[in-house]
Amino acid sequence: MIKKLLHTRMRVNDLERTVKFYQDVLGLKVVRRHTSPRGAQLVFVATPNSDEEIELTYLPNSPSVQVQPDLMHLAFEVDDLEKFAAELKQQGYPLSDGPTRTDSGAVIAFIDAPEGYEIELIQKAP
Repeated sequence: MIKKLLHTRMRVNDLERTVKFYQDVLGLKVVRRHTSPRGAQLVFVATPNSDEEIELTYLPNSPSVQVQPDLMHLAFEVDDLEKFAAELKQQGYPLSDGPTRTDSGAVIAFIDAPEGYEIELIQKAP
């Protein structure tokens, strides 16, 4: 029986650029780094208030990552979407979609991470 989700892996072309994005832009924390037995460079990042981690992976000598539109995304809750979006824009990451108010009253928006993976930002309804 499954007990809980531990991590999600995302393969990338430029590991350090991607790690910098998750650390400096989104404020996530690198919790460990190592190289797998098959030579993949792995960096695990943690999200505040969550047990699940994101595993960023670079596999040398493999085909380039080409993320298709609307393939997958990560969703993060934020307190103030308007304020967070303004900070992102200052860092060179404007919203790629939204903000949009949902039927539940939440406000959502998207930005593009390195490699083209989407990041959904959600401000829950009051």
